[in-house]
Amino acid sequence: MTIRTEILINASKEKVWDVLTNFEGYSIWNPFIIESHGKPIEGSYLTNTMVSCDGTMTFKPKILKMEKYRYFDWMGKLIFKGLFDGHHYFEIVELGANQVKVVHGENFSGLLAGLILKKIGNDTRDNFIKMNLALKAEAESLV
Repeated sequence: MTIRTEILINASKEKVWDVLTNFEGYSIWNPFIIESHGKPIEGSYLTNTMVSCDGTMTFKPKILKMEKYRYFDWMGKLIFKGLFDGHHYFEIVELGANQVKVVHGENFSGLLAGLILKKIGNDTRDNFIKMNLALKAEAESLV
């Protein structure tokens, strides 16, 4: 069960990376993950507050991989691993000196994944798209 979105951004991979990995800055521009605390370091944990169907929800995902200017991901879980897990990722594909494609998605698994995604899947996809558009606006404003 996957949600995958893409957006073209007219900014360098470095600018896009800097915006995406400045977690403390999410509260300024991000309409989906409205607050984030933590360091962009593999193995560390973030504290993220996101907009959900029912208001807001705070979760603490673990950063799995950081490939500077190219890719990072984290793994989150609901209560305990295997119930409802989300592998969230961002991939930056350089198309030119000042243009990238950002692939933003999440792979869901766990006992309740199908049931929960029936309820929140469309809303989650819409929030990914809102975040993508806001990322584009923020990164392009820095050019």
